[in-house]
Amino acid sequence: MAELHVTANGQAVTTAAPCTLEEFLIRQGLLPRSVVVELNGEAVAPSEFAGRPLADGARLEIVKIVAGG
Repeated sequence: MAELHVTANGQAVTTAAPCTLEEFLIRQGLLPRSVVVELNGEAVAPSEFAGRPLADGARLEIVKIVAGG
């Protein structure tokens, strides 16, 4: 099985390839609708997560959305 090596929030992560952004988030235990993601310095809309493939060496910044008052 092929592997992808990406950096998520400064940490090296290895995951199975091929992999979309949505699949990566789920594999990391994150709900795709509960995060904001930057991929290689570009903000990605949640509606694009399922169709956005990750490439080897991708850089992700993932921020959890927290509701509060």
